Amino acid sequence: MGSLAITLFIVAIIAAVLGFGGIAGTAAGLAKVAFFVFLVLAVLSFLTGRRTV
Repeated sequence: MGSLAITLFIVAIIAAVLGFGGIAGTAAGLAKVAFFVFLVLAVLSFLTGRRTV
């Protein structure tokens, strides 16, 4: 998920530089969503990690 967010962010930057505003906005929005999903899953993973009894 982290690599997906970074990839979408790079696509958004490239699209913005080339002047594709709509594509850049969409890619940036998707990158934000992917980042927050990644962040939530990472926190849940750390909290509910393997526990030895």
